[in-house]
Amino acid sequence: MFTKLTYKHILMFAAITSFISCAEDTDYIEISDNFEDQKLKASLISLGGNLDYYIIPNSDDFASIPADPKNPINEHKVLLGKLLFHETGIGVNSKKDTHQKTYSCASCHHSGAGFQSGMKQGIGDGGMGFGIHGEARIMAPDFTDDMVDVQPIKSPTVLNSAYQKLMLWNGQFGATDQNIGTEANWTTGTPKEVNKLGFEGVETQAIAGLTVHRMGITETFCSDYGYDELFDKAFPEIDVKERYTLITAGLAIAAYERTLLANDTNFQNWLKGDVSAMTSNEKKGALLFFGKAQCFQCHSGPALNSEAFYALGMNDLSGSDIHGPAVDEATRKGRGGFTNNPADDYTFKVPQLYNLVDVQFFGHGASFTSVRDVVVYKNNANKENNSVTESSLAKGFVPLGLNDEEIDLITAFIEKSLVDHNLQRYNPTALPTGLCFPNADEVSRHDMGCN
Repeated sequence: MFTKLTYKHILMFAAITSFISCAEDTDYIEISDNFEDQKLKASLISLGGNLDYYIIPNSDDFASIPADPKNPINEHKVLLGKLLFHETGIGVNSKKDTHQKTYSCASCHHSGAGFQSGMKQGIGDGGMGFGIHGEARIMAPDFTDDMVDVQPIKSPTVLNSAYQKLMLWNGQFGATDQNIGTEANWTTGTPKEVNKLGFEGVETQAIAGLTVHRMGITETFCSDYGYDELFDKAFPEIDVKERYTLITAGLAIAAYERTLLANDTNFQNWLKGDVSAMTSNEKKGALLFFGKAQCFQCHSGPALNSEAFYALGMNDLSGSDIHGPAVDEATRKGRGGFTNNPADDYTFKVPQLYNLVDVQFFGHGASFTSVRDVVVYKNNANKENNSVTESSLAKGFVPLGLNDEEIDLITAFIEKSLVDHNLQRYNPTALPTGLCFPNADEVSRHDMGCN
């Protein structure tokens, strides 16, 4: 017994020593941590250089939040942006007078759904109802498919968007990074024209989205509800004649969106030193995520996303509950539909992975209904979209060889370790207009208990 026990200890000591040797000398690993912690820390350090690489900053730590140099973050912009993002009072360009001031940016990106819509297809103008997490919003009966404000693709989240240079599934918004060289596709008269202002993706999308989603800002509105003072504090350097516009409103909204950070999760708290923040199963799932399953090859950095575009053969948006015109060819082709480069066809941007338990649908076409379904899909690597050619598929889209237990562990890591349970802290307590948010139609007000 004595000899056998000693042999085990020797093996464990050798294993720990080998993992520690992968770390830089400056990254000290506490001896008090258990073996799973040691392994996970060593794995993360070998991939990112140190644990700080994965830590998401506090939302008021503006110096640490990635920002557009042309739109520095400050508390006045963030406050203004928070209010405008939720302000149903700027939903003034509805297709019907009866729906004026009933929708907002948050109609399709609200905290209850991890700053997504909570359903397959987000509905802005022409929607009604909310439910509990946005799941009960439907097209109003007095609207038709050619009138309602919807997109032919699942609404992406704006959570952790500070870690994206380009926005949307095809990355069409943003004048920097990979969009340098795509200027010929910034078509005049379309939302893509906003790229010509030279901002990064978060800012470009916020500015373009206000027009796309039928919002309006006027000096009268601002003065009537005290927004003028908020604009004055947020943009004192801009001439007063140009201060109360959709451009400045978009810049404020973008500053706010960059502070929407899932920084209070089990994984984040574990990274900050609380080794008890994650369960043993969550740690095992993380080890698989950053190891055997190779998830980290696409999902990296603090938000576990990337700026890369891949073709994984997922289906496009479809179903009897989908409104608007049929999915067009440009949307089907993803990045290729924007760049017009055949090499980009059917590729879509890698999404971030935080707060996915807040939604019911996954993938650009909302073709999956659980996190586990997506993990199984990537494990099997059998495309579901017949329009996507085999030659277009990402080279890394190959069977992973995971068993059911390993799939469950990875799912547990994503569903439990990457969830910030208090995203409501990013909501305003009230709007200057006194209107309800994120929607203000009669059915939504009833659902939310808002008068």
